[in-house]
Amino acid sequence: MGDIAKILIILGIVLLAAGLLLIGFQKLPFLGKLPGDIFIKRENFTFYFPLTTGIFISIIISLILYVLGRFR
Repeated sequence: MGDIAKILIILGIVLLAAGLLLIGFQKLPFLGKLPGDIFIKRENFTFYFPLTTGIFISIIISLILYVLGRFR
């Protein structure tokens, strides 16, 4: 049972951090409007695919996990 409790605590901390990051990302004016993000708007149709934003966030998360992995 102790292992499950530790996993749940870590999962809770990760979800809390993800929520705080999402709140923080809303305040960044350039995020979601980077060059390379696909945005098509027609009369009755809107398509948005944040390609560059997704790559940018992926690189940031990879760097954070790399740095955290170096301490283990």
